[in-house]
Amino acid sequence: MKVAPAPLHPNEALELFARTRARTEALAAPLCPEDTMLQSMEDASPVKWHLAHTTWFFEEFILKPRLPDYRSPDDRFAFLFNSYYTQAGPRHARDRRGLVSRPEGQAVAGYRAHVEESLSDLLDSHRDDSDEIAELVELGCHHEMQHQELLVTDLLHGLSFNPLLPAYKDPEPLPVTSEVALAFTRHAGGLVEIGHAGGGFAYDCEGPRHKVWLDPFEIADRPVTNRDWIAFMEDGGYADPRHWLMEGHATATREGWDRPLYWWQQDDEWWTYTLRGPQPVALDAPVVHVSYYEADAFARWAGGRLPTEAEHEVAFRDRPIAGNLMGDAGAIGALRPLPGPGIWGDVWEWTASDFAPYPGFRPPEGALGEYNGKFMVNQRVLRGGSCATPAPQMRTTYRTFFYPHQRWQMFGLRLARDAA
Repeated sequence: MKVAPAPLHPNEALELFARTRARTEALAAPLCPEDTMLQSMEDASPVKWHLAHTTWFFEEFILKPRLPDYRSPDDRFAFLFNSYYTQAGPRHARDRRGLVSRPEGQAVAGYRAHVEESLSDLLDSHRDDSDEIAELVELGCHHEMQHQELLVTDLLHGLSFNPLLPAYKDPEPLPVTSEVALAFTRHAGGLVEIGHAGGGFAYDCEGPRHKVWLDPFEIADRPVTNRDWIAFMEDGGYADPRHWLMEGHATATREGWDRPLYWWQQDDEWWTYTLRGPQPVALDAPVVHVSYYEADAFARWAGGRLPTEAEHEVAFRDRPIAGNLMGDAGAIGALRPLPGPGIWGDVWEWTASDFAPYPGFRPPEGALGEYNGKFMVNQRVLRGGSCATPAPQMRTTYRTFFYPHQRWQMFGLRLARDAA
């Protein structure tokens, strides 16, 4: 939900809606029907489900409450395409989404078109309460942007099991680069404020703005690279329990982790599977697809630590939001980390912070209150966005969250350390 909302004009809401929906369609356009049905694990969902669920969100939370005569193309879609909103009714099992071969893709496309037309009509006919509707449309668009990132990362995981290692986007060589030296910037700390202060969109979990005490710290000017990670691997970092949290080492041992997800060695060279198909590992690009456990172990091995989310926000909140992020339809972007000293984009950066409520946080009433609050346990905060995060979604206060064992998202890390 929003914090201190600044409602969009209805025309602005429609423009945001059109751009957002067009980006989703552009992401799905290169896929064949069989691609859209892939579900490789419970954490991931098929592309067809993402297309339908993001549509259901607008229908369930905007159209149905405000249009008494609204009729869905199929009332069963509410059961099939709800995700976790228990107050919105029963839902299909998450781990069986890939078994829903029907409705077919054409029916889902018709569902999207029906909801888009109905939403446009609603904004035209409800000018008296259009600010509230526009606010919900904005939330729905940001919700769909989150699913755009999930769409491509879930797809990558699904395609990775195909022995043909197909390319979602045309292969493209990385630019030739040279190693960027690791440097740290010192920050004085003290009593600082973090969190969203209003004046634009934010999720409810980004506020309230509040004070935090920070001791002096240093934070790296670039993320950890593949070159750095290979040094960790070659030094036996995965096998040495001294660097690991006990639960992390047990997970790594059980899962057989000895490299980032999607890596393999071929003719003494490291390769990785990407949305552009098999690629040699770019040594100076940020390492990606590593869990919190691996990131924490690397930081200990390197003589540092992971930053807290407050340190990350304070260090970079004055940096303009620009970098390797997902663009609009027609300019989707690289969809892979690129070499360079970027701050925003490329990889989400694990922090040492639990995903917990800020002081004074209260989830909204109703089903929309389930958006973030119910997940505030046993997860870690990541900051900074990734190459698969839509650029309009990024803010310096944006906090995403995942479980510490998960790897399939665009996860990387940046080092921090205490300042003398």
